[in-house]
Amino acid sequence: MTAAAEMNTLAVRVARRWPEARGIEAFELVHPHGDALPAFRAGAHVDVHLPGAMVRPYSICSAPHELWRYLICVLREPASRGGSRALHDAVQEGDVLRIGRPRNLFALAEGASHHLLLAGGIGITPILCMAQQLVQAGDGKHFALHYAVQERERAALLGALAAPGLAERSHLYCSSGGEVPARMDIGQLLAQAAAGTHVYACGPARFVQAVQSAAAAQGWAGERVHVELFAAPQLLRGDGDAAFELVLARSGRVVDVPAGCSATEALAAAGVAVPTSCAQGVCGTCLMGVVSGVPDHRDMYLSAEEQLRNDQFLPCCSRALTGRLVVDL
Repeated sequence: MTAAAEMNTLAVRVARRWPEARGIEAFELVHPHGDALPAFRAGAHVDVHLPGAMVRPYSICSAPHELWRYLICVLREPASRGGSRALHDAVQEGDVLRIGRPRNLFALAEGASHHLLLAGGIGITPILCMAQQLVQAGDGKHFALHYAVQERERAALLGALAAPGLAERSHLYCSSGGEVPARMDIGQLLAQAAAGTHVYACGPARFVQAVQSAAAAQGWAGERVHVELFAAPQLLRGDGDAAFELVLARSGRVVDVPAGCSATEALAAAGVAVPTSCAQGVCGTCLMGVVSGVPDHRDMYLSAEEQLRNDQFLPCCSRALTGRLVVDL
């Protein structure tokens, strides 16, 4: 890690780790000297720096008033690019890690009268934190939390959801195992929401897209629909990808981006460092301006309106529809 990067991170110690649910490990991170950690609001995440220069974002799922710790839960991904595997297999209690300061791209809407919190799978992590913040602020009667998993054994943080103030407003759905209710009826939940409600959805891409589609079909205004994805939808790459030239406007340097290679990978191979975090077009860390050319947007970070402007580009996943793309770098 460079000296500059180290200045923008803080050291934390893994005080405890435990299996929170099937395939999900919980890590309790504390200040090495027992000091309070930086304040945050519900929906925030921290970038965890791992061996091999890997940086992965994880939502904080402990309550915002518990500044003696940050709790993160990590799902072991079968197709892990190294982050979840490293945490599950290599990080032990007592280890010291470096993390970025909390950043929030998924905050509760200020002034909303009601909040509908929808989680799928590991997406419960920021959603639980939102519920805890609302209860702590005295808004416990103005939200409902709905959590969908495949099996109860895969449901994380059930102990926290059983706490006073949360238990009576939380609902669990298991699609297998014979439990009732089995499936979350997203359309019905949206239709029954009180006027002025904001909906928040986090989980797998298909789950989040189902919420977005149902909200659009019922005429929900875009500013009342808040989503966060932990991974972008899978895109077929290779034969459908065309090579293109990435021109760095400040120096005039040209970097060739071959088919099947991301722009960030091509830049790194050329010795050009670009900060990344999720590397999947979800978090926006690598966002850069476009001077000329037309991007092939494949991210889940920019809104449809922002993508239509074609003045921004996420090189970790997006490509170019033109043979040359000039970026503000």
